[in-house]
Amino acid sequence: MRAVLDAILARMIRRGVLRVQWPDGSTTRYGDGGEPRAGLLIRDRAAIRRLLLSPALAMGEGYMAGTLQPFDGGIYELLDLIGLNAALGGYDGHPMLALRDAVRRMLRPLAQWNSAGRARRNVAHHYDLNGRLYSLFLDRDRQYSCAYFPRGDETLEEAQIAKKRHIAAKLHLDRPGLRVLDIGCGWGGLALTLAREWGAEVTGITLSGEQLAEARARAAAEGLGGQVQFELHDYRAVTGQYDRIVSVGMFEHVGVPNYATFFATLRDRLAPDGLALLHTIGRGDTPGSTNPWIAKYIFPGGYIPALSEVMGAVERSGLVTTDVEVLRLHYAQTLRHWRRRFAANRDAIASLYDERFCRMFEFYLAGSETAFRHDRHVVFQVQLAREQTAAPLTRDYMVDAERATARRRTSA
Repeated sequence: MRAVLDAILARMIRRGVLRVQWPDGSTTRYGDGGEPRAGLLIRDRAAIRRLLLSPALAMGEGYMAGTLQPFDGGIYELLDLIGLNAALGGYDGHPMLALRDAVRRMLRPLAQWNSAGRARRNVAHHYDLNGRLYSLFLDRDRQYSCAYFPRGDETLEEAQIAKKRHIAAKLHLDRPGLRVLDIGCGWGGLALTLAREWGAEVTGITLSGEQLAEARARAAAEGLGGQVQFELHDYRAVTGQYDRIVSVGMFEHVGVPNYATFFATLRDRLAPDGLALLHTIGRGDTPGSTNPWIAKYIFPGGYIPALSEVMGAVERSGLVTTDVEVLRLHYAQTLRHWRRRFAANRDAIASLYDERFCRMFEFYLAGSETAFRHDRHVVFQVQLAREQTAAPLTRDYMVDAERATARRRTSA
């Protein structure tokens, strides 16, 4: 087993240095001698076997259990090195990966068949955790989605404000009183911002009981209870029509088999002259399958789509695509902020859960960041309408709206 893994690593690590310490105490070095550098301690031979059979799952589970331990840096440095070399084709030739990828693709419709009941259970798995956890690594508004870095050096708080401003500009909130549906509203930050700063009348829906309670409490505390409503609803259960629809960071939980239903719902709930904005993580390459460790421990039923999968479903729905933007590396920046805040508050988080949970979340944040840096993960913002005339003729209105909002905030 060791000889097989040794041969795979020798072929895989083309840039930088990976030092592996084997269960017998011996050490092997791989790579070209340059940067980056990381080390991996393998504590038992069973871990070697698991790495050969299912490397993505085994790496995460081994780190959680302590049978795989990074050195010469932490888990981020190790995953960054692996991710960089995987992007250079380092996984080519792994004896099990091609077979496992084929099986996961074949089983993808079953894994992503997110009925209303299953979708709620999947959401509860991740979002109904102790509310204090998220306050310890997110920004003050608890924006749990990609921030927006116009300059690149913004604080997390500034970048999340910029994200909400960017989204509001694309929603073209040109007059107060517009009815807005926020699908997957989280803890209510975007909905409250649209109501407070643009005068919108917002309905936010979520499948998380924890998020619902927090969002309602925030609306009441701000005196916006008459302007913003939060409901525990599946998107398929919404009725009525809205002038604007926004969905941020929720589409990743829909599942490819439900794309037709999702976009048909947007079409039916959107007013004839309305606009919708979809903000979702996406693949910058061809369709794939969900990382097995992420599917098991973090986002069951989740999937990151290729743009071709999204647009095919949009076209069949009868909706018109009025704008598409690809945000590159913005999520990598966001995740770096989250990862560092998590590390700074690790003791407090461990007191809420335990060491294994902390390792699980560290692996999730570090692995996600490296995926956005090396694995062609991006964020798509897709503006949709029922009529081609729903949006202004050029994109100037977006820039004008963002600048006007920035001036208002500066002068306030």
